[in-house]
Amino acid sequence: MNITTPYQDISIAYFALAAVAMPLIAFLVNICLPGKTNKASGWVSGFAILISAILSVFLFSKIWGQQPLHLQQLWFTIGASKIYAGVLLNDLSVLLLLLVSLIALPVHIYSTVYMAHDATYKRYFTYLSLFCFSMLALVVVDNMFLFYAFWELVGFSSYLLIGFWFTRDKAVYANQKAFIMNRIGDIGLLIAIIILFTQFHTADIMQLFGDNGLVAQSFIKNGIWIAPAAQLPVIYQYIACTGIMLAVAAKSAQFPLHTWLPDAMEGPTSVSALIHAATMVAAGVFLLGRVYPMFNTAELNVLAIIGCFTAFMAATIALTQNDLKRILAYSTISQLGFMIMAMGIGAYASSLFHLVTHAFFKCLLFLVAGIVIHQMQHIKVENDLDIDPQNILYMGGLRKKLPFTFITAVVASLALIGLPLTSGYLSKDGILIQAFEWSDGKSWYYRLIPVGAMISSLLTAFYIARLIVKVFFGEFRLQKINPHIQTHCNDGGWQYKLPLLFLTIFCLFPIFSINPLVYEHAWIFNAFSGPGFFERENIYHTIIPAFALLANILVIYAAYSIYVKQNTFTFDQTGFLFRFSYNEWYIDRFYHLAIVKPVLALSNAASWFDIYIIDGFINLLKSIVLTLSKITAWIDKYIIDGFLHLLTAIVHQIGNFARNFQSGKIQYYLFSMLAVILALFILFLIKT
Repeated sequence: MNITTPYQDISIAYFALAAVAMPLIAFLVNICLPGKTNKASGWVSGFAILISAILSVFLFSKIWGQQPLHLQQLWFTIGASKIYAGVLLNDLSVLLLLLVSLIALPVHIYSTVYMAHDATYKRYFTYLSLFCFSMLALVVVDNMFLFYAFWELVGFSSYLLIGFWFTRDKAVYANQKAFIMNRIGDIGLLIAIIILFTQFHTADIMQLFGDNGLVAQSFIKNGIWIAPAAQLPVIYQYIACTGIMLAVAAKSAQFPLHTWLPDAMEGPTSVSALIHAATMVAAGVFLLGRVYPMFNTAELNVLAIIGCFTAFMAATIALTQNDLKRILAYSTISQLGFMIMAMGIGAYASSLFHLVTHAFFKCLLFLVAGIVIHQMQHIKVENDLDIDPQNILYMGGLRKKLPFTFITAVVASLALIGLPLTSGYLSKDGILIQAFEWSDGKSWYYRLIPVGAMISSLLTAFYIARLIVKVFFGEFRLQKINPHIQTHCNDGGWQYKLPLLFLTIFCLFPIFSINPLVYEHAWIFNAFSGPGFFERENIYHTIIPAFALLANILVIYAAYSIYVKQNTFTFDQTGFLFRFSYNEWYIDRFYHLAIVKPVLALSNAASWFDIYIIDGFINLLKSIVLTLSKITAWIDKYIIDGFLHLLTAIVHQIGNFARNFQSGKIQYYLFSMLAVILALFILFLIKT
């Protein structure tokens, strides 16, 4: 075993392996359990992730802020290159390890009730444990080859969960779409790994991207990110970074590979909570955090543009959607855009900080959505209605029927908007402030990034306020349409309330910072940035939070006035802008027309060519060969075999004739000899 960094207690690495292995053990145990609805599977998976969470807390307490722990074992050798596989525990690893397990734990508890009546209950928890194992392993491996293997396993397990209800056509389409679009990113990541390995003959993450690594000598010093000095050849640098960007765009649903995530809502809502919070979509941001030193200024600018555009685009689409989960899906895409943009502008610490805070309030919002949808489904079935239980146009006034759910939803929404006293305020305002600082002193077009981010932030306030007021305020519109329906709604038991309460606590500022108004005091930000960022040197630290707070309050009030009081202007729902937003910028339609249809047409043409040209030619050759074979068989049977049979008959007859002379009587032999002599004598006379 090779220990590349000294540490006082090497056994800590085994605790990390145990934390990763627990969901895998649960996966294997659940496979062996009998029956499709075995309730023990839920508690097996839940207990396993509880142990993982406890171990993650222990690991976090030992590693956070300390020297990284890196243990590795020789895996295999290629020529002169030795490939090691092991565990890398640094601040980023243990933070994500803790985040994934803390998010997965309430989701497991919630799922035991949410999926209780599903006919394939055991299969759900089997897949869920595999999913958690994949993500936990991804964050601790020290090798890019292993990283890629678990990256693929995360994609595969999400494919299983998105298409969990595979009897529904939409679910099958959704998981196929997610799988195919993620393969595009996976190809990019694989190309980047191949380039790095061929250039540096190692796949070790610490050797490549650590302090004084081979790819770039970059690190944080006194709060300043020292510009990377890439040692890759320029063409390889661009190709590798493009591959990484593709991988991030696919996994973290960034433009132009974002369209799979809204369709992924066809899976169970509890799965959506996990995917959108701390697993699959977080993997892209985590990848950026791992390989961040390899990006130069130009490439970081591209990341900033992609992230800012994605945040704005997704926020505008969320404004007009009526599907509850689809609104939250586009919200996730938008917030991930903030994280990618933050990476691009050099706000590395704020990006990771927002990744953590977003995980808790977005998971909470999805679990709230699950309860609301569950209750709407009960009303639909009980009253035999033909409605979509996810359509917010049928909701309203549910705060009276679901008071606990309503309170937690409001807290999560305030955190998403980024109002003071919430965790979202600390992380999002940090990104906005640093975006304006980044653009300060540069050309005017650099200002488009922070301005676009601020507009996206205000749009966030509007669409989430619209969601809350349409779901929880006003009258229950479904009952207004059908006055005689029965509505029996409740917040559910402790398996619903406990996860919501747990996540709500993490949506508030005390978990992350003693000071609710200064993001620089947050312990996550401090760990990844260094002390230099504590200096509030410019006015942006005052005017940006003040403006954002005032503007967000006005936007929230506007949404309340429009959708509850209905005493102000309403949006034109027939205009181009509304249709552009409602149809999701027509991006999916464009892909269908420009990519899907041509590919299908090409496939159909190839199929026709294969069937009628290639197969036709082969079939023609087959017919010719069969015909020639039949002719050859006839000639063989009737000509060659016939001639042989004729010779055989002649010889047989001659033999029979000659056999008659072998009678054993001397007088016949003398008579025969006399006949032969006479015949020869006659022939002699004739010739002479």
